[in-house]
Amino acid sequence: MKPIRSVCLWVCLCVVVDARAGGLEEYPDVAPTPPLALADLAGKLQSLGDYRGQVVLVNFWASWCAPCLVEMPSMQRLKEKFAGKPFQILAVNVRESAGTIWKFHKLIQVDFPLLLDRDGQASEDWQVVVYPSTYLVDTRGRIRYQSTGMRKWDDPEIVMTIEGMLRAPERGTETVFHDTH
Repeated sequence: MKPIRSVCLWVCLCVVVDARAGGLEEYPDVAPTPPLALADLAGKLQSLGDYRGQVVLVNFWASWCAPCLVEMPSMQRLKEKFAGKPFQILAVNVRESAGTIWKFHKLIQVDFPLLLDRDGQASEDWQVVVYPSTYLVDTRGRIRYQSTGMRKWDDPEIVMTIEGMLRAPERGTETVFHDTH
């Protein structure tokens, strides 16, 4: 195993122990939402801006990160819970090949977009240092919550947070989505 992967795996496992007890952290208002525009497994370019008016869960993960894989089924259940509502999940794989991700996709079947951050630029732009790292983006494109480490995404508290984001008018009037098309 490469040294960087060993360190990342160790960090992932350490974060899991902490993450089980904690909830989502509010994201500071001063931090702008970084751009996000990546190809999915079918080669279609998807941008965060494509999801204006929706709450979006953006998850950064890697197939070698066990906590990342463990939380994926709960993300699928969360997506199903919000079917028909303005909610989307974008799972950003960091620095792995499409072939590796196709194998993963066959193993754990999810029907939300798996995006390819081949060179790691998106994870750098979003300042991801731990896998998994997840962000909840409001309908105007502003990050409202962040999470590091594994979560049970269909947990009632998280569901209530997302329901609140879907119901409540967002702070401020500006739209901050970055158009990259």
